Amino acid sequence: MFRLSLLVFAMLFASTALAMHCPQDMARIDAILESDPPADEEVLARVQELRAEGEDLHEAGRHAESVAVLGEALELLGEPPHED
Repeated sequence: MFRLSLLVFAMLFASTALAMHCPQDMARIDAILESDPPADEEVLARVQELRAEGEDLHEAGRHAESVAVLGEALELLGEPPHED
């Protein structure tokens, strides 16, 4: 029973930790798009698409997927994603 409780706690903590990155990554993307958007229209469209997908995943509670998608958008913008 202790191990099960520990596992559940660890899963909840990990999900919460990832959830904190989603809004930060979205804010970073928004700031970059506002201050220095990519010149390539295809890259800009793809970043906007990934940013929207990341927000949808975050709102659905799928934080690990959201962080991955937002990280891909950040990489397209030449920014390092979170390393956690």
